[in-house]
Amino acid sequence: MTKFSFISAILIFSFSLVGFSSYANTLEGIKKNGTLKVCTESKYMPFAMLDKQNQIIGFDADMAGLIAKELGVQLQLSDTPWADIITALLDGKCEIIMGGMTITDERRKKIDFSDSYISIGQTVLIRKELSDKIKSYRDLNDSKYKVASKAETTGEAAVKQNIPNATYSSFKAEQDGVAALIEGKIDAFVYDSPSNAVAIARQGSEKLVFLDQPFTLERLGWGVRKGDAAFVEWLNGFVKKINKDGIKYKLYQKWFKNSDWFNTVKQ
Repeated sequence: MTKFSFISAILIFSFSLVGFSSYANTLEGIKKNGTLKVCTESKYMPFAMLDKQNQIIGFDADMAGLIAKELGVQLQLSDTPWADIITALLDGKCEIIMGGMTITDERRKKIDFSDSYISIGQTVLIRKELSDKIKSYRDLNDSKYKVASKAETTGEAAVKQNIPNATYSSFKAEQDGVAALIEGKIDAFVYDSPSNAVAIARQGSEKLVFLDQPFTLERLGWGVRKGDAAFVEWLNGFVKKINKDGIKYKLYQKWFKNSDWFNTVKQ
C-alpha cells in the first residue's frame, strides 16, 4: 500500500467513525439539548392529526409525550409530509419518526426501527352501490374497478401486490382518497384499518361500506437513524414498559375505541 493510499484509508475510516458516533450519541444529545424532536404527519388518524387549535394530537402524539416525559425533556413535534419523512430524519431535522410507520425490509435499508408497538392491516372502503358485487378485496382484481390508496405507503404496495389487475391511482392524503370515493370518482380505497374505521365513522356510513377484515398484517415501529443502537435499546425497553403497565391499553382505548375526540379534530 502506498503512503497516499494508507492516508486516504485512515481519513475514510475516521470520517465513518465521526458519522457513526454522531448517530450513536443521539440519546445522549436529546438529554443534553433538553428536547425530543419528532417527525410525524398530521393526516393519519388516529395516530396523528391537527385539532382545532392546530396542535398535533393522536395515539403517536401521546406516545411521543410519554417518551419525552420519561427522558425528562421537552417535546417538539414536526409536521412532515409522509413522502419526505425518512429524508427529514436522515437530514437531522428530527431524532425519531413516530407516525404509524410499518416496519418493512425496504425501509430497513435506510433506517432502524424499535420493536413493534402495535399491529394493523390493510382494509377496503367501497362505494355502497357496489356492496352486492364486492365482498372482499379479491373481487376488486379487475381493470373495470378503480382502486386507490395513499402514495408511498404499504396500502399502495398492498394494492399492487394483491389487486394487480385493478386500475390504480394514488392520493397524497388519505382524506383526499376518501373524498374521491364519496364523490364516486373511484370504486374503492385501500388503507390502514384504523384510518378507514375513522373515515367510515366520521363521514362515510351513508355512501360507503367498510370491508373491515384486514388482508395484510403489519407491525408498526418508531424509526431512527442507523447506528442509533443505544436509542433503539432504550425505545425497546419503553415498549416493554407500556405493554406491562397498561399505558398502551389505555391510549388504545382512548384513540381507537372511543370517538369523543372526533369533535376536537380540525375539519
